[in-house]
Amino acid sequence: MTVLTSAEISEFIDRAFAEDIGTGDITSDNVVPIDARLRVALETREDIVVAGLDIALDCFRKLVPDAKITKHCQDGDAMVAKGILAVVEGNARGILTAERTALNTLQHLSGIATTTRTYVAAMGETDAKLLDTRKTLPGWRKLEKYATRMGGAQNHRMGLYDGVMIKDNHIGVVGSITKCVEAARAANLPKIEVECDTLDQVAEATQAGADIILLDNMDPDMLRKAVAIVAGRCKTEASGGVNLQTIGAIAATGVDYVSVGRITQSAPAVDIGLDVAIL
Repeated sequence: MTVLTSAEISEFIDRAFAEDIGTGDITSDNVVPIDARLRVALETREDIVVAGLDIALDCFRKLVPDAKITKHCQDGDAMVAKGILAVVEGNARGILTAERTALNTLQHLSGIATTTRTYVAAMGETDAKLLDTRKTLPGWRKLEKYATRMGGAQNHRMGLYDGVMIKDNHIGVVGSITKCVEAARAANLPKIEVECDTLDQVAEATQAGADIILLDNMDPDMLRKAVAIVAGRCKTEASGGVNLQTIGAIAATGVDYVSVGRITQSAPAVDIGLDVAIL
């Protein structure tokens, strides 16, 4: 499970501010009176699942340490259009300077959570669980995988370091699935997963002792046959060709997991605005 530490969140915000603010917000610092105050409401303009709200609010806290903040929801909550997520009150310059970084983060992560929740719902009443993938923006992986969890998915491996994934190119270099699995076992590596795109490969991977078999680009009929071959000896994960139109039938084949890169790679940002009232 992805856990974001306060230090990681603070570092992320610092990097974002360095990129956006640079040597200073020359508009707010020269146009807005130094003692002006604002009250702003973070309002969603569409139905969403919230993710990244605390990170967005920390953006305001960084620049307005004495800001008065009132939260109206939590990450993972479903909010309908025109719902107020939070209200922030404090120094106008700081709030306006933090605005874009806060909104970008909140809109992007909530977009991932919202898309994820849609995929979970499309799986219907099955026992299969939705997994995310490594198809994330560089530097955003923990944040994006956190957002998928807020939408109802489970995290797959975080990177190349915390789970073995033996793919076709590995098999091509080594010579066989069995040799790959044996080498991974000999190295005491955790959770060995093997990618298979034929039923013969599924049989070999099962016999070799894989912990998980990734069933790549198989249609529902082929997935059912693969699940029957495995017969509960290891976990199965369907991947490839998964979209909102196909995921229900895929999930109903008896696989344990369905992994979807689209929930991070293709999730659109949601529309969240910052409504301002001058105090």
